[in-house]
Amino acid sequence: MTLDDYSPIVGPEVIDHLRQLAQPLRGMKVVHINSTKLGGGVAEILDTLIPLMNELGIETVWEVVTGSGEFYECTKSIHNALQGAQVHISDQLWGAYHQANVENAENLRGLLESADIAFIHDPQPAALIEHCQGRKGKWIWRCHIDLSHPSRQVWNKLRSHVAKHDASIFSLAAFAPQLEHPMYLIPPSINPLNDKNRELTDEERNSVYGQFGIDPDRPLVTQVSRFDRFKDPIGVIQAYSMAKKFSANLQLVLAGGGASDDPEGEIVLNEVRTAAEGDPDVHVILLPPDAHTTINALQRASDIVLQKSTKEGFGLTVTEALWKGKPVIGGNTGGIRLQVTNHHTGFLVSSPEGAALRIRYLLGNPQKRESIGMKGREYVRDNFLITRHLREYLTLIHGLLNPTQDRITFN
Repeated sequence: MTLDDYSPIVGPEVIDHLRQLAQPLRGMKVVHINSTKLGGGVAEILDTLIPLMNELGIETVWEVVTGSGEFYECTKSIHNALQGAQVHISDQLWGAYHQANVENAENLRGLLESADIAFIHDPQPAALIEHCQGRKGKWIWRCHIDLSHPSRQVWNKLRSHVAKHDASIFSLAAFAPQLEHPMYLIPPSINPLNDKNRELTDEERNSVYGQFGIDPDRPLVTQVSRFDRFKDPIGVIQAYSMAKKFSANLQLVLAGGGASDDPEGEIVLNEVRTAAEGDPDVHVILLPPDAHTTINALQRASDIVLQKSTKEGFGLTVTEALWKGKPVIGGNTGGIRLQVTNHHTGFLVSSPEGAALRIRYLLGNPQKRESIGMKGREYVRDNFLITRHLREYLTLIHGLLNPTQDRITFN
């Protein structure tokens, strides 16, 4: 895909604007560091963003940190603690975290210290900065998670690393703690042209019915997400069970997978399978990280899409469903609030009972479902596509490189 491929969706003036912003940055070296190439929204965003930055003449690479099992156990605990869970992280696990950052810094030092801009994504690589004393460029910590009510003990440990960066990025103002360096608000985005979001043929859309035993003539609600307790898949099953008392034909799909940096996924998946046991209309589907067309087809086959998270940094599965014209019932939390407006793009709920009530309402009002779906698609077009994301990253780079200027003028 090239930038020109996005022009029919966002308009040629948007593409021209990106080229103007990028022109003074041509030849710069930019590096993105995260903890996984597959699984999760961060990897999906970078998979699109990196080629587009290179097309604009900005030399951009993407590297992944690795570590031991204890490293991933620690970083998952950090993630949970930053989202408000009461978690104890032992000194041994913290030691594994720091050791992994030491080893990754050794492997990546030449790249990181020569970069003009380094985007460091989330807690896993946050301590790299301690071990790259010869860095010449600007380092930006990009946080994709809900930091509104973190464990103070864990955040204070992580903050000592984050504060050494030149800037940080958060998805919402509510997630941004006090830091001394510049802070930016940049929500995530989707790629409307990739396999997860592109238009599908009838054959592709219909393929999921036979593949997963779904009846195309009966209503379907779907949640697509990693098997993670913060996504509340058990609460989704409870909401479905309540709604089914009034709509006996209802079917539920819980589809998703894990990520290589998430050691809890299999435990949660087994809990979901146990909760769904005995109901042939609940389809628990474990998908590989590259099952993008299947996810696309499942969302398009659905009458309603759920994302009943109890904590959510943003919720790209919400964005994906809205782009496909589906009404979304989402947890009243985090970045979902930025996307879902009651009666306009879907409904926000705080309990399984609330989700069940909204499922009943939407199933009983097909015209309302269609109206909400149309509004949702346009809302995503205006706010949450990759071209907007790229524009804001380019603008941020200009701001960091010109900190004393109130106005930056392009020829």
